[in-house]
Amino acid sequence: MVAAVLVLGLVAEAAAWWTVATGGRSVWTTVVPVAGGLGVAALALGPPAWSGRVPVIESLAAGAGAGSILYLATRAFVRIVRGWVAFRRDALRVYGRRGRVPLGLALALSVGVSAAGEELFWRGLFRAHVAGGSQAPVASALVTWAAFVLANLPSANLAVVAGALVGGAVWTWLALWTDGVLASVLCHGVWTALMVSAPVVRPPTGGPGSP
Repeated sequence: MVAAVLVLGLVAEAAAWWTVATGGRSVWTTVVPVAGGLGVAALALGPPAWSGRVPVIESLAAGAGAGSILYLATRAFVRIVRGWVAFRRDALRVYGRRGRVPLGLALALSVGVSAAGEELFWRGLFRAHVAGGSQAPVASALVTWAAFVLANLPSANLAVVAGALVGGAVWTWLALWTDGVLASVLCHGVWTALMVSAPVVRPPTGGPGSP
């Protein structure tokens, strides 16, 4: 049962990104609902440990701090590669997909539904049941990270894949270190909130994706 859910979850997220990339569908009506559904499935199959090895306060602090650092690192990276036309185009495309969704709703959906759902599924359920789970924590973490990147590849978007590679590594490491999802949920949420409210790239005034 769990194995089937893990496979279906990976396929569902990959299919959602593929639909966005090839069919011009909105992230809000494809990727976000799928991510939310993954989170619900993870909770239904057994709530993951929130912070099994590290005190809750320490997990909270580590998650918030890591999320802020990851955002600053993202800004720095984008500044360094600002001459990389393909990357900037794909990054602008990600922000352009927000369309006219109000900031408050965009934050609620991207942080409360998408980021939380992904963490509950990938760093919670998936990590606990692949490659030995808690019996082989490093192996399960590596497989989880690889599967998460694989699920994001169909986006055909350099910015999305880079986020999965780097962000996925950070979130998986936090889950491995704390043996829970609290730190990774908070890190993913803080990073996403900052990325949505203070974009690292901005479209030209009046261009696609402008409010």
